[in-house]
Amino acid sequence: MTLAYSPNAAALITLVVAGAVTALVVPLVRRLGLRWGLVDPPDPRKQHTAPMVRLGGVGIVMGFSLALCVTWLAGGFADLAPDKDRLIWTSLAGALCYFVIGLADDLFALPPLPRLLGQLLVAAVVWEQGVRIGSIELPFEGSGFLTLPPLLSLLATVVWLVGITNAINWLDGLDGLAAGVSGIAAVALLSVSFSLAQPAAGLLAAALAGACLGFLRHNFNPARIFMGDGGSYFLGFALAAISIVGPAKGLTGVSLLLPLLILSLPLADMSAVIMGRLREGRSPFYPDRRHLHHRLLRSGLSHRRTVVLIYAFTQWLGALALVLANTENRFLWLTLATAVLIATVVLSRRSRQAEIR
Repeated sequence: MTLAYSPNAAALITLVVAGAVTALVVPLVRRLGLRWGLVDPPDPRKQHTAPMVRLGGVGIVMGFSLALCVTWLAGGFADLAPDKDRLIWTSLAGALCYFVIGLADDLFALPPLPRLLGQLLVAAVVWEQGVRIGSIELPFEGSGFLTLPPLLSLLATVVWLVGITNAINWLDGLDGLAAGVSGIAAVALLSVSFSLAQPAAGLLAAALAGACLGFLRHNFNPARIFMGDGGSYFLGFALAAISIVGPAKGLTGVSLLLPLLILSLPLADMSAVIMGRLREGRSPFYPDRRHLHHRLLRSGLSHRRTVVLIYAFTQWLGALALVLANTENRFLWLTLATAVLIATVVLSRRSRQAEIR
């Protein structure tokens, strides 16, 4: 027996179930990881000083997947068109494949090239199943849309999926950072998707937001468990797929800008790191401490202040996207409030430095 739900109610149920399942499963995963010795040892490039279980992504995956299944069984997908229903399950399947690639790296320390090849292959299969960037809005009034040739559509989709995935993976360097940024981005995509009448993307975003919030219960500083590459790959692919299923399905002037704006911080960080490594003649995959969070820590910010500041910037970018998606600007207050929060964090740091001097 299924029940009829409004899109908003279905999204709320999905978010709550994902958060509850993730919060309950993660401690079990931690205990098993400690028992089996599946831990991440400390090293000079990392922030933790004791071995940490790095299988928290299992809890995120279970929360996300079970939430979508519960919502589907309860009739929450009833109002979706068949093609949108299929895109949800295709996105879930792709995210699970990315999780397996990351989990294999967590367990067996795969070299970068096999991981990248696996990501490219899965992205191509997902594109073939319909999760794709398919059209561009022409800039001239009344010109309509230009359908991308298959090869160009494949290239744009694969670059987007693989790029966002690795941007989130590289952001996962401090307790709670990747999960918090992904959760904020998911909430922003949830709001934008419903503003643009894209309930399928909204349900995916609700599941992701809930899973991130449930995981933060155990991952915020001081963390008791890490998500590992499996978790960060899953989050990154899910965010990228949600933005394609919803706001960026066609590359319109506004809808393309929205996911780019929401995810611009991890994308900018990844781009700056790659350019810096290439400029020094090193591989883009060479591990170092040039990420944004490393720079903020070196500036004197504490672990928590660094994470909260990056949260605030992500929230500010998400609020800007909401303003663009709602022409009446009813979310302008959120943008301004977040700007005040950022200023408060920065100024409080400067005042503390002045007192020390």
